[in-house]
Amino acid sequence: MNGIIPRNRKALGDAGEESAARHLAAEGLAILARNFRVKGGEIDLVCREGGITVFVEVRARARTDFGGAAASITPTKQKRLILAARHWLARHGDSPCRFDCVLIDGGKIEWLKDAFRLD
Repeated sequence: MNGIIPRNRKALGDAGEESAARHLAAEGLAILARNFRVKGGEIDLVCREGGITVFVEVRARARTDFGGAAASITPTKQKRLILAARHWLARHGDSPCRFDCVLIDGGKIEWLKDAFRLD
């Protein structure tokens, strides 16, 4: 996020997703979709790494007062991501998949591979 902290949550989220997409692309992942939405869930980034579909949740926080980005990925949030992932796989073909998280706290990016499981 280049040291610039946007003024509102939407702008912060958009900037975080853009930073995450650039970071993942630089690491060799192909970005297939952004903000894939279904009733009850959304996936920020859908990527491909080799033969694996990677569903990515991006969490950006300008401050860490309330536990930081990682603390915001609750079991409820995970269920919504899994719901959306099942829809993606049903539409685009079942394939091996994993759930990654890109956490951005105060501009610092951390990529957690295989952060949680489909089951």
